[in-house]
Amino acid sequence: MSASTAGAEGPLSVNVSGRQRRQVLALVLTLGLVVTFWRLGSTGVVDETPPLFAAAGRAMADTGDWLTPRVNGLPRYDKPPLVYWLMGFGYALPGREVWDPLGSWAARLPSALATLGLMLGLADTVLRWPFPGDARPRLTALIAPLAFAFSPLVLVWSRTAVSDALLCGLLGLSLLLQWRRFAAPQEVAWWPAWVILGFAVLAKGPVAVVLSGLALLMFGALRRDLVQPWQRLRPLPGLLLTALISLPWYALELLVEGQPFWDSFFGYHNLQRFTSVVNYHLQPWWFFGPVMLVAALPFTPYLLIGLARVPRSGIAPEHSLHQFAACWLLAVLLLFTTAATKLPSYWLPATPAAALLVAQATVGSTVGSEVGSSRWQRMAWATCLALIAVLAAGFWLGSLWVPLIEDPEMPTLSMDLLASGLLKWAAVWFGAAAVLGAGLLLQRRAAAQALLAMQGCLLGFHLTALVPIAELADRLRQQPVRDAASLMLSQQRRGEPMVMVGAMKPSLHFYTGQVILYEGQSDGALVNIADRLAHEQRRGWSGYPLGSPGASRTVLVLIDRGTAERDYWRNLQPELLGQIGIYDVWRLDRTRLEQRAQTLMADGVDADWEEPRPERY
Repeated sequence: MSASTAGAEGPLSVNVSGRQRRQVLALVLTLGLVVTFWRLGSTGVVDETPPLFAAAGRAMADTGDWLTPRVNGLPRYDKPPLVYWLMGFGYALPGREVWDPLGSWAARLPSALATLGLMLGLADTVLRWPFPGDARPRLTALIAPLAFAFSPLVLVWSRTAVSDALLCGLLGLSLLLQWRRFAAPQEVAWWPAWVILGFAVLAKGPVAVVLSGLALLMFGALRRDLVQPWQRLRPLPGLLLTALISLPWYALELLVEGQPFWDSFFGYHNLQRFTSVVNYHLQPWWFFGPVMLVAALPFTPYLLIGLARVPRSGIAPEHSLHQFAACWLLAVLLLFTTAATKLPSYWLPATPAAALLVAQATVGSTVGSEVGSSRWQRMAWATCLALIAVLAAGFWLGSLWVPLIEDPEMPTLSMDLLASGLLKWAAVWFGAAAVLGAGLLLQRRAAAQALLAMQGCLLGFHLTALVPIAELADRLRQQPVRDAASLMLSQQRRGEPMVMVGAMKPSLHFYTGQVILYEGQSDGALVNIADRLAHEQRRGWSGYPLGSPGASRTVLVLIDRGTAERDYWRNLQPELLGQIGIYDVWRLDRTRLEQRAQTLMADGVDADWEEPRPERY
């Protein structure tokens, strides 16, 4: 059935020709490349999690072991391998020291590509199946991917070297293809959606299947018809195809690694995260309500309008994208609200659905006019303008609140941020969006035109303010760690081990390319280090007791000054090799270290580094 006919559902939508569709997709591709790839590798990997992903991906490329992800000499079981494989592909490209000197471009490539691919998928879906009554589907097809890309969550995670954006992209494309198959079974094959879902399982695990199934069940329940989706989507052969793609790695990894893989991946990182709180990520049950509102800024009012006017029944399959987007979003909300562990990144798979709802809410709306626009749509537009004006004022008055920012790792952040003038750029772009929106309000333009104009201002904010702010933070927070890594490599003696104490930064391992022993600030950390230097075994590294063949008499230590001032680290007479940012680089005599450890042990402090720690690196 043609996407241009709405039948009983509402007024006719406008046809989009093949040439127009290609033009819109080319524009979305261009904008997506700018948003996701602009200065993608200009900053280093950001502690604490991204360096673990990046190191595992690079290790695969360097060692040729593409089965088990490994970091710092230990297996990393928390995520399946797809994100590491894609990162490893980037690291395997020749000349990476020249085109990717910080190692972050290759690590962020999967996130950027997934975001870009989903932007194109959103645009193409809206172009082929416009919302009923949409007189400007080409504008709507621009609004949807930009509303997705400019979500505050997506702006961060599309440029972060973790697996969240990859899951979002693959799951989103799979769900879009499932709906497209439901809408037009004669035009769309059933199997591509399930193939992509298999890769989503390889990106982050079985949560992809759970979210997909929950969204489809809610969609069928909303339409009061579970039979038609079942017949058109063919879930049994589809899930078999998904399993054929995803399960071989799990089976092989379980065969090779055995019980530790089972306990860590399935027991801790999936079951335990869902049923109990891990890593202190305890949040109230309503946590994802505010996250949903923040993730859609500054167009949250239109998201709420899109949710409020979801049709309940009587909608033809080819016009049910609005229904499907709402069920998609609510499936993420329901699943992760019931989970014990809650993180903002868990909302990321819902952002494409939210973008579709925002785009749909602009259909048939003329800002500033009572003609073709409901009272709620006019209120939504006014609220959007107010939000943008508040953000503009907030950035303009940055001198009032920026000094309140305190980060011990970036003690000069507030002063440097104010001196950079970047907040003024942010204020200019949000101010321009507010003025532009108010002008279009007076001219009674279509809401789609108004939102698209304001999204153009958000693009300017992203390029001239947000990305430079990230680069400023990188210079203050990550550059000292990179400089310390360079100094330690230049000063290292043959066989001399490396340790980081206090602030534990996995990027030190990433930038030295060596095994680093990490310990925290407690007195037990000192005892652990002394014992680990003598007895710990990791792939590519071994500890040796003092006096044994191969043992180094000294150890290189990177320690933050706050930790160094604690009593048990004082008077060890280290050789100070350098002071970088908040860190000191020491060469420490292991004999003195062991003597101090013996004193602490006599006071009842024991080594506990051999106790199982799921997050250990």
